[in-house]
Formats: sequence, structure tokens, C-alpha cells
Amino acid sequence: ILGTGTCYQQAKRVLHAAVPDRLYAREKETGVIRQFLREHVCGRQPGSLYVSGAPGTGKTACLSRVLLDCKDELTGSKTIVLNCMSLSSPQGVFPAVAQQLGLPAAAGREGVRRLEKQLTAQGPMVLLVLDELDQLESKGQDVLYTLFEWPRLPGSRLVLVGLANALDLTDRSLARLGARPAGSPQLLHFPPYTREQLTAILQERLGQVAGDPVLDAAALQFCARKVSAVSGDARKALDVCRRAVEVVELEVRSQTLLKPLPGGE
Repeated sequence: ILGTGTCYQQAKRVLHAAVPDRLYAREKETGVIRQFLREHVCGRQPGSLYVSGAPGTGKTACLSRVLLDCKDELTGSKTIVLNCMSLSSPQGVFPAVAQQLGLPAAAGREGVRRLEKQLTAQGPMVLLVLDELDQLESKGQDVLYTLFEWPRLPGSRLVLVGLANALDLTDRSLARLGARPAGSPQLLHFPPYTREQLTAILQERLGQVAGDPVLDAAALQFCARKVSAVSGDARKALDVCRRAVEVVELEVRSQTLLKPLPGGE
């Protein structure tokens, strides 16, 4: 009984949405991000990258993977990763970045000016990663515009990577940047995962559990088909399978409790 119990625990563990060692079906995107960081951070060329894609298509996971893999190459620069969900307002991004750079707190325009001065002064490259960038949309789009303008300033040492669910955020908010294409952000889109890709992701995760398969191959296919039809969100597929494992686990446990003990009266 102990054996079966641990296989379910293991299955639930591998189905968590942690960053895996290898991201299936995202080799191309991972390559683009790695190349961008090498060219801009390591090559000391300021620039910006806008990564778009629906939730659960691997944007954050891919970027986290590349940052881990390129850790040594990025040691000479300063990396700041912020999730914009944690900010109370779009303007809150400026003091948050200033704090990471060790600048004294200054609010409003003064704070923004001080940051700008710092990012155009001599020093190591600064890689600023902003996840959930959609949260910074504001009236007049000034916050986003200011951020994407910074890598284009003379003497800038900022490399900006923004991740967002919206594909058209740059069209809506950064139309002014497009007027000067030389400095507009490089775009990278993550398409939703297909049924085949989701099936392979689930099989690869569950393949790490020893013994007989915990979930039937047909069940994985069914889950992948349903999720790909709605969203192509890998996290959804992992969740559904994790819940299925929990149901099986409970069933097995209740059966075990009802079975008479061998050799009993």
C-alpha cells in the first residue's frame, strides 16, 4: 500500500507548474530570448523585447529557464525581475526599480528623472524584466512609453524585457514608438500549445514517476484535447491531471480501508 501511496504523491509533484529543466515545444522561443540577452546584455547594446502570449503558454517559464542557464554570462550586469501584479499602481514601477538599483526613494517626476539619469550614466548593463506588463497600462500610456523609451536614450545601459498576455499591447500603447522603427521593441509571440504538445508535456512529466502509469494514455489525450480546444494553457492541463490523480488516490485509499486484512478473522 505504501508503494502505491508514494506513486500518487510523486505524480502530483511532477504535475506542479514549476519551471522544468527542459521546456517542451519552446526550443525556438528559448533560443530567441537567449540570443537577445547575449546580443544586448552581454554585447552592451541597449534594447527591448516584448514577449506576448496567452496565460500558460510558457512565457515566464522560458525566461526563467534562460536566466538560470545564462547566469554566468549575466554576472557582469544587474538583473531586476518584477511582477507588475505586485505593484499598487502603474507608476509604482519606478520606485520599485529605483529601490533595486539602490537609489534613494523619490516620488513622481523627480523619481523618474533620477532613474533616467542613473540608467544613462556609466556602469554595468541593467536587465529589467517586467512580468504581467499589462498591469502597467495607464491613461495616456505614459508609464509604458517611458519604460520603452529608456533603452533608446543616448548612453542608455538598459535592456528591457516585458511579458504580457495581450498581443496588441505594443500597438495600443506604444504606437508612438513605432513611428521610429529603429528603436521599437523586438516582438516574440508564444502561440497556445497544440493538443499534441500538451499530450507530450503531460507524458514527459508523468514519465518521471516509476512503475505503471498513474493516468491512462487515453485520459491524457482527452485532457489535452479539451484544454487545447479552449486555451492551450499548459498550467490548466497540469491542474486537471493533478486533480484526476487526487481522485484516483482517494478511491484507492477508501478501497484499501474497506479490504479485510490478510490473515484476519
